[in-house]
Amino acid sequence: MEAEWRPTAEITTLHARARLIAKLRAFFAERGVLEVETPVLGHGGSSDVHLASLACQATTPEGRETLWLQTSPEFHMKRLLAAGSGPIFQLARSFRDGEVGRRHNIEFTMLEWYRPGMAFAALIGECDALIRHLLPQDPGPLRQRRYRELFGEHLGIDPFTEPLADLQCLAGTQGALDMADSPRDDCLDLLMSLVIEPTLGRDGVDVVVDYPASQAALARRRRDPQDGEWVAARFEIYLAGLELANGYDELTDADEQRARFGADNAQRRALGRPEVDIDERLLAALAAGMPPACGVALGLDRLLQLALGKQSVAEVMAFATPRC
Repeated sequence: MEAEWRPTAEITTLHARARLIAKLRAFFAERGVLEVETPVLGHGGSSDVHLASLACQATTPEGRETLWLQTSPEFHMKRLLAAGSGPIFQLARSFRDGEVGRRHNIEFTMLEWYRPGMAFAALIGECDALIRHLLPQDPGPLRQRRYRELFGEHLGIDPFTEPLADLQCLAGTQGALDMADSPRDDCLDLLMSLVIEPTLGRDGVDVVVDYPASQAALARRRRDPQDGEWVAARFEIYLAGLELANGYDELTDADEQRARFGADNAQRRALGRPEVDIDERLLAALAAGMPPACGVALGLDRLLQLALGKQSVAEVMAFATPRC
């Protein structure tokens, strides 16, 4: 029992973590980005079908309500943008049910920031600069990779046009799972995580762009300049086989966002997963006029794990699950 009360990180590691977080805050202060704090609880769950949101019952002036532990501070931060905050960042406690492992914890720290008026490519550059600012050694060159080309290179398929039955067969073989009834994006996600992700961020920082339009989440969609396909205006950054950051050219259209929330819940129903409440306050903020902006969410514990040479996120957290 004695071992169970002790922290999962060494005290010297917690000192190092604090120093790196101070460097992070200085990075944003030098760039005039305001640090904000928003609630852990909100009135809407995550729009991502593949994330399991945690909820609780609370007594509020409205009576007994369901409040959701935020999987990221995105909804609240976008409300601040709509209110005229300008560029903002946050170190936010975030929650995702069932995610425990070397790279995951149910409760973790998300670094999220938004840049009104900043171009998509410029945000990628700023994210790369922050990573280099915190790492003790140069991680190597920044490389941009297209999602479609990665599938061709590693699996010999076009993820946009491969017949669903063939994709299900390939994903089932790679994952040793029955994927016969799985939707297209589930198959692509499995193949990405098992085959492609482990190869990314080796001797450099890899930025993956031009994801399928069906994976846009809260990002805009745009035409691929090379072939005219609709793609998601989003990027993911990888280092040492770890996904570190997920960035968007943010969707600001309230009607389209409402439609996407509805489609996400319909997909949850089809998969037998619980629906989540739609955040009406976010939709009201978008309708009021959120400025064009790019934003990125970065898993801070993962980056600190790499910066401090640790093997798991638990080693850079004071009390990781289940020792919490």
